[in-house]
Amino acid sequence: MTKVISAQQAAKLIGDGAIVSVSSSSGLGCPDAVLAAIGARFDAEGHPKNITTLHPIAAGDMYGIKGIDHLAKPGLLKMTLAGSYPSGPSSSEPPKIWQMIGDNSVAAYNVPSGILFDMHREAAAKRPGVLTKVGLDTFADPRRQGCAMNAAASEPIVRVEQFDGEEWLYFRSIVPNVSIIRATSADERGNLTYEHEGAYLGGLEQALAARNNGGVVIAQVKRVVQNGTLKPHDVRIPGVLVDHIVIDPDQLQTTQTPYDPAISGEIFRPLSTFRTPQHDVQKVIARRVAMELADGMAVNIGFGISANVPRILLEEGQHGKVTWVIEQGAVGGVPLLDFKFGCASNADAFMPSPHQFIYFQAGGFDASLLSFLQIDRSGSVNVSKLSARPHVTAGAGGFVDITARAKKIVFSGFFNAGAKLSLNEGGIVIEREGKVKKVVEEVEHVSFSGRRAVSQGQDITYVTERCVMKLTPDGLMVTEIAPGIDLERDVLGQSEIPLAVAADLKVTPAALYLDRPMGLALNGGASLGESHG
Repeated sequence: MTKVISAQQAAKLIGDGAIVSVSSSSGLGCPDAVLAAIGARFDAEGHPKNITTLHPIAAGDMYGIKGIDHLAKPGLLKMTLAGSYPSGPSSSEPPKIWQMIGDNSVAAYNVPSGILFDMHREAAAKRPGVLTKVGLDTFADPRRQGCAMNAAASEPIVRVEQFDGEEWLYFRSIVPNVSIIRATSADERGNLTYEHEGAYLGGLEQALAARNNGGVVIAQVKRVVQNGTLKPHDVRIPGVLVDHIVIDPDQLQTTQTPYDPAISGEIFRPLSTFRTPQHDVQKVIARRVAMELADGMAVNIGFGISANVPRILLEEGQHGKVTWVIEQGAVGGVPLLDFKFGCASNADAFMPSPHQFIYFQAGGFDASLLSFLQIDRSGSVNVSKLSARPHVTAGAGGFVDITARAKKIVFSGFFNAGAKLSLNEGGIVIEREGKVKKVVEEVEHVSFSGRRAVSQGQDITYVTERCVMKLTPDGLMVTEIAPGIDLERDVLGQSEIPLAVAADLKVTPAALYLDRPMGLALNGGASLGESHG
């Protein structure tokens, strides 16, 4: 009996009030044909209604073109829990899901991605929930927002528990009735392989959570092949876990990529084909971040300025001295940018995302390079919410899991928002000062807790275009200043809070501001040799 059904037939398997787990990331791995069919069925029939959706990494691509926006219809979507949500440029109409979040027509929660995978694993094993220290003193803590994104999210999903003399967060398991996952190929028995995918994501955990609790597993694939033709070592999800197969021969590899064999590790690109960043202020910040690295490190990177650091190493002839590890699962290679972010070309390996998050949550890697929206007096960072620009901030994704125990974190961003900046050979030029301060008394949303970082002895650095700051037990200290910047006027005077200044205040090397390689060498620790042109 065939397991192949149409997307429309799959949509009819979703009952009213169902809990539906969807495997996808921001721009890759989305079972979009099935989600579109669910939305179309609701438009035609008014069913399914009042469903809850779970999206461990992301609920769709950056601009809401796909993913959860197919389901973002009042009456269809009752509740959603996601690592992150589609974002959009401030000049555009918000993605549909953000319109629903804003008007409280859906109960929306931003759950750290690794924790949401943990919840699936516990549900699969029929255990009650997750005990974790990840998220303490952040927005995930019920003494703050408890992951709630709006007033409609009034049902608590996390509480504080005392266990074995210590304080933990407890997230109860949520059992999906249906899991919708994606792969490249399925055989007639439903065995799944991922040969054209940029990541495995967490489809196995999601399938187990539904299957072990009497639910339904739907797999969207590009093609169906004959039984016995898939090599067992290549099968990531066995057919015994898959109930139905939906074929979408046109499914995209990423949001804007039909298929690139370098993303799926089938070929390796010459290093000369990767573009390096244009010479601007963001590149200078990325260069300074690169100076925090050392030969042999395993380093996580996030979206934003830090995503360009691998390209800095390429330009400096240092590629291969650092192994990049990203939450979607790629290990090594060159992490990609824009709508391909979350993928890597020339990777050494692909880890399933839930396993990568175990690595992150326990601090097994060496450093993380991440962005910030705000920094406050205690060193806490907001990356997940700004009330003035809600749909531009997508949520935290794996940020909370990654930073919980990371040995070293380098946050990067602009010192304030809206400044007009330029470069010359003397350093940074501030042509017009920004109006929105980003170093503030208290961040609006705590994505990273400076207090916990100090108590755990984490090494925390903040790199901006004007200065470098370190987190100390007494708060933020300016340790380095950019050439061309006036300490009092451009740094201390642009902060809402007093900043300590190091007695041995350094000046950022002039080589960073020149439009040629800066001579970076990662030999045990970063150093600048003679720049070469």
